[in-house]
Amino acid sequence: MPGLLFVNGNMASEGETLISAVVPLMKLICLTVIGLILAHPKMQIVPRATFKLLSKLVFALFLPCLIFTHLGQTITLEYLSRLWFIPVNVLISTLIGCVLGYLVAIICHPPPEFFRFTVVMTAFGNTGNLPIAIVGSICHSGDNPFGPDCHRTGIAYISLAQWVAVILVYTLVYHMMEPPMEYYDIVDEGIKDEEEEALVNDMSRPLLVEAEWPGIEDKETEHSKTPFIARVFNSISSVSQTAFPDVDLTVEGSNSSPKSIRCLAEPRVVRRIRIVAEQTPIRHILQPPTIASLLAIVVGMVPQLKAFVFGDDAPLSFITDSLEILAGAMVPSVMLILGGMLSEGPNDSKIGIKTIIGISVARLVVLPLLGIGIVALADTMNILVQGDQMYKFVLLLQYTMPSAILLGAIASLRGYAVREASALLFWQHIFAILSLSVYITVYFKLLSYV
Repeated sequence: MPGLLFVNGNMASEGETLISAVVPLMKLICLTVIGLILAHPKMQIVPRATFKLLSKLVFALFLPCLIFTHLGQTITLEYLSRLWFIPVNVLISTLIGCVLGYLVAIICHPPPEFFRFTVVMTAFGNTGNLPIAIVGSICHSGDNPFGPDCHRTGIAYISLAQWVAVILVYTLVYHMMEPPMEYYDIVDEGIKDEEEEALVNDMSRPLLVEAEWPGIEDKETEHSKTPFIARVFNSISSVSQTAFPDVDLTVEGSNSSPKSIRCLAEPRVVRRIRIVAEQTPIRHILQPPTIASLLAIVVGMVPQLKAFVFGDDAPLSFITDSLEILAGAMVPSVMLILGGMLSEGPNDSKIGIKTIIGISVARLVVLPLLGIGIVALADTMNILVQGDQMYKFVLLLQYTMPSAILLGAIASLRGYAVREASALLFWQHIFAILSLSVYITVYFKLLSYV
């Protein structure tokens, strides 16, 4: 695989490659264990409410500061045109994940109401906080294998990938995670039981819900916890809806409109598509991290503005220096929050151990292997930026991540498979300790041979 070479003048020894790959993960594991100890229910050194506040700080302050300072300094119009494969790679990995998830659902036979959930949890990986933490840990040492600009370029590449991931979450994932209509009574009963238990224990939401995207559960609408799409499109047929009344699709004043005017109205199928589109919360993508990315891209692509904000001699350098100080809290905070999430342990779920193992193997073992082949093929076709090993490392990393923690928040927002998402994310992050160690070692070996 000549395209995946790290040209550094000398071939790294086997031991150095292993140490370079494993030590950064050991640092992150130590931070996670500290968070787990602090938040463990039996010790409660730090209460859960503190971790929720910390997650809001990460989301609203630390992460935007990190994205703006690193992406803004790195990005230019020419550079942006060369990095187009990063968002495309997210789409490719998601598409392959959907196929793998469908195969897992067929082979492992989860309960029918969790068939779509199995596909979603296999398809969508963590493209945000965890990759940022891994890159930050790898680049923390001065002798990292990616050079002096390791941290800045790594964060910039990951930030570009986040845009696609967030759009997918608020469109495709949001609708795929709606409660299945044919099993809505089962799912709805589970939701009520969880809500009653939450009231009894005075613990409104698990940390999982707010671990990566705080406030998403507050975007609930009247249709967010119902099989809205199924109700809208099933109303096309003449089959009676016994469990659900038909969604109101009439146009105001249509009963009194002349026949000629009604003929000009949009077709029923188009109307249903429009109604579903109106219920898609795409407007919520403009959250602090994505706003920071947008500002960074605007500032970075205007040379005069970039010189005014970034650089030692820039008039606003004192502001960017302050933001960089705040950005330094991002990685430790994220790992402490992850430890707090894991301290809650796996919830009881109905998805079955066989399905959990199937999703974990597909996500953490099979997908990374396919990712190596795809990135190597892209490099052979000269699609990638030649000589930029961090670029290739981030592309490979996108195939290696466990399922996105944000899926737990979407599950809570839709009222569907909340316990199953919690259990699956817990076990995946436990298994990911081993899989990430193996694959990052493999990536470093591929990037270390001359």
